Amino acid sequence: MLKDIFNREINYLRISVTDRCDLRCKYCMKEKMEFLPKKDVLTFEQIERLVDIFISEGVNKIRLTGGEPLVRKNIEKLIDNIGKKIGTYDFKELTLTTNGTLLKQHAKNLKDSGINRINISLDTLNPLKYEKLTRLGNLRNVLEGIDCAIKNNIKIKINVVALKNFNENEFEEILIWCGKLGIDVTFIEVMPMGETDQYRYDQYLPLNEVRNNLIKKFSLENSNYKTGGPSKYNYFNKYDINVGFITPLSQNFCQDCNRVRITCTGRLYMCLGQEKYIDFKKYLNNDFSNQKILNLIYESLKNKPKSHDFIINKEVKPYLSRFMNTTGG
Repeated sequence: MLKDIFNREINYLRISVTDRCDLRCKYCMKEKMEFLPKKDVLTFEQIERLVDIFISEGVNKIRLTGGEPLVRKNIEKLIDNIGKKIGTYDFKELTLTTNGTLLKQHAKNLKDSGINRINISLDTLNPLKYEKLTRLGNLRNVLEGIDCAIKNNIKIKINVVALKNFNENEFEEILIWCGKLGIDVTFIEVMPMGETDQYRYDQYLPLNEVRNNLIKKFSLENSNYKTGGPSKYNYFNKYDINVGFITPLSQNFCQDCNRVRITCTGRLYMCLGQEKYIDFKKYLNNDFSNQKILNLIYESLKNKPKSHDFIINKEVKPYLSRFMNTTGG
């Protein structure tokens, strides 16, 4: 069992399989992004090797992220191979975070490979605003993908990044839309990662007031529902859905952190909001023993901080230089 120095059990691993994406969301990356050469990205074999090591040490949930994971060539092979490991040691669940644009083509295979639950990033239901925010996106593709996933009995949660002067007038509509579909939704404060073409401070919308307004408007109930993640949930009784709020800036949520992240380049980050990392790539490339890698994992957990240090104000540029699409959400 993996534990950090604060005695938090680390049983959740998030792995970015690519930094590439078919969208260019304005809060995530620049319009003209330079993506990594393929040689710098972990191979499927290297990812599986790391997965096996973490599973052997008690990790029971793995989420594949990006970039957009479904744009990586032959990704279904990796998903299928990891899905077959469910039931090994205490490994219980493989999940995926996606923007949904390619979900229509992949939904059935995802289900067949053991993925029963996915998160979909969707910040507006307005087609024109969606196209403007994503620069390349077609909302219809996402909606068709969601419909296809539901028909394949994949449980969906919608993630909505709250953006000042962009989508705050849509939260009620999004909540009702999710309710009618019977899918959970989580609202997320923008995180100051990477220098995009817009100032982070101008995008930041604190969620405390948003949450209070939605609770009052829809009589949302208090809830003890937990997924092991940072969301604080309320319950929407009318539609029987959970409504989450992730507040990295207005209300720190790190006391129960159970996760670590591996980037598509093989860097292990103990915290999304810190720069310290362990680089597995050179050890994987030179075929060091699994025990060596395991020793590095245990050593890294000594550096997992008690909480992140995200900062957002007019005078401070993004606290972290790396972009979310490389790190993985």
